[in-house]
This record gives sequence, C-alpha cells and structure tokens, in this order.
Amino acid sequence: MTTTLATPAAAPGRAKSVPGGRILLGAAVPLLILGLWWLVTGPLDLFTPTQLPAPQRVLDAGVGLLEDGALFAHVGISVQRVLFGFFFGAVAGLLLGSLLGLSRLADGLLHPTVGAFRAVPSLAWVPLILLWVGIGEDGKVLLIAIGAFFPVFTSVHSALRHVDPHLVEAGRAFGYHGTRLLTTVQLPAVVPPVFSGLRLALAQSWLFLVAAELLASSEGLGFLLIESQNNGRVDRLLLAIVLLAILGKTTDALLGIIERKALKTWA
Repeated sequence: MTTTLATPAAAPGRAKSVPGGRILLGAAVPLLILGLWWLVTGPLDLFTPTQLPAPQRVLDAGVGLLEDGALFAHVGISVQRVLFGFFFGAVAGLLLGSLLGLSRLADGLLHPTVGAFRAVPSLAWVPLILLWVGIGEDGKVLLIAIGAFFPVFTSVHSALRHVDPHLVEAGRAFGYHGTRLLTTVQLPAVVPPVFSGLRLALAQSWLFLVAAELLASSEGLGFLLIESQNNGRVDRLLLAIVLLAILGKTTDALLGIIERKALKTWA
C-alpha cells in the first residue's frame, strides 16, 4: 500500500518574497516623481527653466561640478561634519540619557533643565555658537552635535525608565551591578528604542548641517544651496537638494544594517 504525503499548503495571505522586490518597491515613488518632473518640464512645458529646470539640466550641473572637483569637496566636507557632529552628539546623549534613566536623583535634578534646552529652536543656538566658538569647523560640528544629542538622550532616558524591573532584579541575582548591569542587562533590553533615537538623530544631523552651512560657510552642500540661490542657478540648487536626500537615505540605510546586527546580537 502506497502512502501519499500531502505537501503543506502555503499560509494564506503570505506572498512569496521576490529577491530585490523591496528595493524595486521603494524605488517606485522616486521614479514616478522623476517621470512627472520630466513630463512637466519637457512635453507639457509647464515651467520655465528658471522655475524648474529639466532633470537633464540638473544632471549636467552635477557633471560640471564633478569635472572641476567642486562636487567632491562640497559632499566630502558635509559628510565629515555630519559624522563628527552625530558621533559627539550621540555619545553625549547616550551617556546623559543613561545617567538620568538609571538615577532617580539625577533625573529629578537635571531632567527639567535638559527638557527646557530641548525646546530651544536650532537657529537660536547659532548666534551664541558664533560668539563663543566662531565660524570655523568647531562651531558647525557643535551645532550638529546639539541636533543629534536630544533624540538620543530622549530615547535612551525613556527606554531605561521603562525597563522591566523583573529583568533588572534577575540581573542583580546573577551578581550584575553598576556598569556591568547597565551593559549586560539594561542596554541590551533597550536596543530597539535606542536605535530609533539614533536614526532620528542622524536625520536631525543633516537638518542642522544645512542650518550651519547656510549661515557661515564657504563650502558644503548648504553653502551650495545659498550660493545657487544668489546666482540664480536653480539647477545647482536642485542638485544640492537631491544629494542631501541621497546622502541622508544612504547613511540611514547603513545605520539600519548596524541596527539589524545589534538586534541579532543583543535583543
């Protein structure tokens, strides 16, 4: 007697994943925007070149800056400022957020003050930074670090305040105390919200970069924005905006890869 084994049916509602399908899906909207851009500046001719240049003109502007070496200089210095500012701001936010999240005394003493500073608009720091630090690289990095600090601080502080107390007690039962308890039990328990804060801080770093470079700079993508506006070069202005979007998304994707590795290790 022959027994036939039935093949399990696929779970309803679960489509088979296609390699690269998520990338193609994510590229659909940018390609649609690019197509509409070409349509309204080409066949439909709804805008003049001074209002909205065609995509080809923006690409030509990028090629021109690339050929004279200016494009790499603008992109390189902006990326450098963002990475330094993000690093210093994130480290400071992680340390202070951990202190206030773990100590009720420190939380009661410092949290109202930190919350008040968090409400200060970003541009309000600029005059003070210019007076104290100057218009050099230190001032720009400091402004970006301020922007990166508060999202990390808020996420770490809030996450540590809501760690399961039973998990902490179990760690103490195994002899973990102080720094060892923090690094072994508490921080791994808050990895997802911490990385959410880091990704928000990275986005804030790019926002604060533009604020820093718009006000006092001779190079960088923010400087390219204001210079293009003053010279009426809308093609270069749009190029700077597109580059900021690409760089912001690229750095966020890289941080997302680190997040997934961290979640596999700790969470």
